[in-house]
Amino acid sequence: MFFDRILGLFSTDLAIDLGTANSMVYVKGKGIVLKEPSVVAVKRDRHGNHRVLAVGRDAKLMLGKTPIGIQAIRPLKEGVIADFEITQAMLRYFICKVHNRRNLIRPRIIVAIPSNITQVEKRAVKESAELAGSREVYLIEEPMAAAIGAGLPITEPVANMVVDIGGGTTEVAVISLAGIVYSKTVKIAGDKMDEAICQYIKHKYNLLIGEHTAEQVKIKIGNAQPEDEGQTMEIKGRDLISGIPRTLTVTTKEINKAIEEQVEAIVMAVKDALEHTPPELAADIVDRGIMLAGGGALLKNLDKLLRERTGVPIFVAEDPLSTVARGAGEALENLSILKEVAIY
Repeated sequence: MFFDRILGLFSTDLAIDLGTANSMVYVKGKGIVLKEPSVVAVKRDRHGNHRVLAVGRDAKLMLGKTPIGIQAIRPLKEGVIADFEITQAMLRYFICKVHNRRNLIRPRIIVAIPSNITQVEKRAVKESAELAGSREVYLIEEPMAAAIGAGLPITEPVANMVVDIGGGTTEVAVISLAGIVYSKTVKIAGDKMDEAICQYIKHKYNLLIGEHTAEQVKIKIGNAQPEDEGQTMEIKGRDLISGIPRTLTVTTKEINKAIEEQVEAIVMAVKDALEHTPPELAADIVDRGIMLAGGGALLKNLDKLLRERTGVPIFVAEDPLSTVARGAGEALENLSILKEVAIY
């Protein structure tokens, strides 16, 4: 313990948004210093042992392109750890990259996690962070971190409703007096939209495209509402009949149709939250509105659709991709807030 405290003097405390699609690291006193895809490329030998080849952007470029013996792995699925060892390696990489050295690093870490995961899943996150080299680990729920990052008054006796749409999960939460009054997690978010686009293109055009291509289509021409004059985009894939690569042009209307089921699930989660919110807090939400955070908040016209379906004002957080990381970082900077909102 004494040795850990000494090492801690030379380590900078970190807040990590450990996302299914992307991870961000906030350094105390500096802000967000690292944004990387949550992907690790490993080479496995015949004994099952693995060696990490790349992490983050470099590893993401390898998705779907690796030879036999090398795998590009996304170690988090639907907001929780699917591969403990790879997650540990990824965290160690982030810690070392931020500190620019590999040894004698024992930072305090706060990790943002989904709100409705099990105790076993929480323990897995905490243990992976400890084994990656931290001396002390705190966990904070993603909706709480998003609310702090969006500048909402979480400690006041008023309702703050947050919808955090990430890669693996959509988190809907009502927060008051530094606590979560109601929360709902649906395992439908950006990744499911990418899968839906892949399936739509496959079934309609007999064209096989990768997840990365589907993600780019969603980002560039995705829309939560159909438009008369939508955009178009050329995509490349493999023809399932001839086996030959070919190019196809898709429209905004087609992508809207592809992802409408996932968008509807997010709308229903928000409506369920409003129905289960106590009356006094519901009145606050009508006055104060709902804050959207996470990468999914950038889907064009999603805020407009939610406003039409709920009748409640909808706001998109400034830089929604980094809202959770900023909120976790602010909690790290302010220990009195951290003690109120930390859950483990």
